[in-house]
Amino acid sequence: MRILISACLLGCRCRYDGASKRHPLVQALAARHELVPVCPEQLGGLPTPRPPAERRGDRVVTAAGADVTEQYRRGAEEAWRLCAALGCTAAVLKERSPSCGCGAVYDGTFSATLTAGDGVTAALLRERGVAVYGESQLEALVKTETKN
Repeated sequence: MRILISACLLGCRCRYDGASKRHPLVQALAARHELVPVCPEQLGGLPTPRPPAERRGDRVVTAAGADVTEQYRRGAEEAWRLCAALGCTAAVLKERSPSCGCGAVYDGTFSATLTAGDGVTAALLRERGVAVYGESQLEALVKTETKN
């Protein structure tokens, strides 16, 4: 299976703070599936590092109040283009991110409060029929079918 994956989970330093979030199960996933790294925020034109941002309803805003929704939407569209062009049938995305979060994201108050919902990219991928998983679901994915 070909899987789109948040580049930060592979160890790429593309997070808002210039760090990565390497996940210990990614190597096992890569042994069984073909991984396609992506950072929607960078694809949308945002720099690394960049100000932290959170979902506030349909918008994405920084702690200083700047609206970065358009960059997040553009990044989501670019991630979708890669996903479709390369035939990815699933995505493993960084949980709680305003772009990649799946199931829960920070609520826009910058108080570390989670709310139900998806990041911009996760929502678009789901809408277009891609199975979206968070990194906490990696163990189950590692056990699925192997590469051809």
